[in-house]
Amino acid sequence: MKHSSELLAGWGEADITPDAPVVELMGQYYQRLSRGVHSRLKTTALALEQGDRRSAMVSLDCAMIPEDFCARLENAVEKRLPGVFGGRIVFNAIHTHSAPVMHAWRGWWKPSEEAPSFEEYRDLVEGRVLEAVAAAWERRAPAGTSAVLDYARIGHCRRAVYADGSAEMYGRTDREDFVGMEGGEDSGVELLFFFDEQKQPTGVIVNVACPSQVMEATYLVSSDFMGALREKLKAEFGPGFSTLCQVGAGGCQSPRDLSRGYRGAEPDFWGPEGVEVASNRLLEAVRRALPGAAAAVDPQPVLAHRRRKISLPLRRVSDADYRAAREEMARLEAIRNSADAYRDFCDEVHRNEKVPGRPGPHDSKLHHFVLIRNAEAVVKRYEQQPAAPEHEMDLHAVRIGRAAIVTSPFELFLEYGQRIKARSPAESTFVVQLANGSAGYLPGAHAEEHGGYGALVINGRVGSEGGALLVAETLRSIGELWA
Repeated sequence: MKHSSELLAGWGEADITPDAPVVELMGQYYQRLSRGVHSRLKTTALALEQGDRRSAMVSLDCAMIPEDFCARLENAVEKRLPGVFGGRIVFNAIHTHSAPVMHAWRGWWKPSEEAPSFEEYRDLVEGRVLEAVAAAWERRAPAGTSAVLDYARIGHCRRAVYADGSAEMYGRTDREDFVGMEGGEDSGVELLFFFDEQKQPTGVIVNVACPSQVMEATYLVSSDFMGALREKLKAEFGPGFSTLCQVGAGGCQSPRDLSRGYRGAEPDFWGPEGVEVASNRLLEAVRRALPGAAAAVDPQPVLAHRRRKISLPLRRVSDADYRAAREEMARLEAIRNSADAYRDFCDEVHRNEKVPGRPGPHDSKLHHFVLIRNAEAVVKRYEQQPAAPEHEMDLHAVRIGRAAIVTSPFELFLEYGQRIKARSPAESTFVVQLANGSAGYLPGAHAEEHGGYGALVINGRVGSEGGALLVAETLRSIGELWA
């Protein structure tokens, strides 16, 4: 692909930490109201221009960005900067479970009167995103890039498999029938550095195949290990150094090594100590990678951005599964109804939280209440699937020099990222999950067979059939950028 001019790049950043003393945190099956701030939440924007080609990427310290809010943010940017990006904006979440809700969350509890509504928080985020994007556009200047791969021990598979063929997220690994973890791990850290005309680093895109979720069972607002990395890089390279954080295909990953059962010198990665360890590992990766990146700067990298709609088949429910789910719902409700089961569920969570030295998670995805919700989701899917047999999504593919950046609204299981990276023509491929929407988990075929949280109908709209198509369409988009 030919290009006719130098690349211009600009960075912007804004704080999206809520002002309210109490907020409702997103991510768990039970309500959590914040009790303080562990670390500030930020949004980072990167604006790019080369001739008549423009692109922007915006990372937010949140659990997920609903599709309707992405559209709202895009429209707001268009009003602020008319005709600049033309819809070529990637919004991604770092998937911290320690940030405020972004949409009407679980229907199992009432929103707290102590906390601001999600609409109020959206207003705050919209204003700050506009600040960051406008600043990035205003600050653009000639830039070179360098894509580098380094390594850090961050993510581990969190689905344990047992001899009967079942799997459980965060399942016990000291059971006699434990046969292994379901999937692999990816210790690779994809890095894309940006340099000014004096070859001084101005910022970096960091992509790790693990959600930023060390603090997920706490009651503290936190940007987790990604936010800690960002601040450490500012301390290392100066306050003007920017870090745009991305989570790769890590729907089956977490920061915890379950097969070792929290034995050894490292922390259990359920609290602030784990944030420090994980962020320091990433910091060391960036430090190691920078000299090589600086020695191989591409002074005029190609910029290209493609966005298109694709449709993936909905994960369907069979007649037999529908009948079985209805019978299971009736059976479970007869034993203990949903409302009483939810109270029992919360009581159990809070008892577990008080056990000294007990790591998370504090909720059981095998609880009576959760089993009701699982069966209910199967019934609802069956009833809805005739009217909506496909899931439509935005697929963004961006080329920056020798690197490709591709997006997905799903919590992609690791295998999909591996397939895309292995077959991509790009020297470096950044797979970004929970980008430009949120459509739940996308498990692989083996995970669907094993079942368990993360691989059930309740957990996402698309299954492994759609996952295979997503891989093919993503590779097609990358290929067009290298044609």
